[in-house]
Amino acid sequence: MSQEFKIPSSEIEDRITEIQKKLRQDEIDGLLVVQRVDLFYFSGTAQNGFLYIPAQGPPLLLIRRYIPRARQESSIRDMVEIRSPKEVPGRIADFYGSLPRTLGFELDVVPVKDFAFYRSLFPKQDCVDGSRLILKTRMIKSPWEIAQMERTARISCRTFEYIRDNIRPGYTEMEFGGMYEAFARKIGHGGRLRVRDYQTEGYPWHILSGVSGGMVGLLNSPASGQGTSAAFPVGGGNKKLAPDEPIMIDIASVFNGFHMDETRMFAIGSMPKEALDASLATIEIHNTVLDRVRPGIPIKDLFDTALTKAEKLGYAEAYLGPPGYKV
Repeated sequence: MSQEFKIPSSEIEDRITEIQKKLRQDEIDGLLVVQRVDLFYFSGTAQNGFLYIPAQGPPLLLIRRYIPRARQESSIRDMVEIRSPKEVPGRIADFYGSLPRTLGFELDVVPVKDFAFYRSLFPKQDCVDGSRLILKTRMIKSPWEIAQMERTARISCRTFEYIRDNIRPGYTEMEFGGMYEAFARKIGHGGRLRVRDYQTEGYPWHILSGVSGGMVGLLNSPASGQGTSAAFPVGGGNKKLAPDEPIMIDIASVFNGFHMDETRMFAIGSMPKEALDASLATIEIHNTVLDRVRPGIPIKDLFDTALTKAEKLGYAEAYLGPPGYKV
């Protein structure tokens, strides 16, 4: 796959316009974007720097390094090179004629130490949280973004086809996981999953088979103890894949920053009846929820639909985890 990629200028313009509407509604004079994913979303480049978005007027991109690449990637017209973050307030004042009275930051992700430094650069400004406005802007996907998600979905589809055609007894979970991740990387999977929550690590694949997987309760058998380590409880373990047992395989694909996460159940030979019945019930729950999806429906309604369907199918106790520890 070609590695050339650039966010269209129309996308950047629409995103800037939308966040500016929200800034004005919340009476925030400007937003200083520092987190790399948000910087990429609003400017088209992830080079080391800052993006200042005023409530009205053109944005200003301030790049520490590397500005030649930033100019290639970003359609932001006004871009300056800086040597230190300490230049940011002066550059903003020079460009706009004054500093904002109220300045928004991504307080859901900016570390406290960093925020204290940024606030010291703007001692007279009222520094407020702008992350809610960013998330509300990013929440609505454009047709172009949906097309990127569809491209990512095709990578996921091809990877599961590879898994289906190559799964064999004798591979360890870790070994087979490495095989299908390598295949996914060859066809465009970026490998790195970005997660906004600082307590969460984005790991791209998991494979759990038999009693080391998600069917422990259904199979009424203790876990094998061959799973992943306590320090890094994701991925796979040293248990070997075997015939006639459930094999849960999860892979999150990423292409040009867009994620597609799928989990599917496999079996080599046959699936135990309890596991097969549970898998078929899960498909039925999934399809019932999809039948209700439409613009404007509250997420809680869909969640309640899933719970009700699981109860009707006889899986109220097992659905979403064991009693007392449900998701």
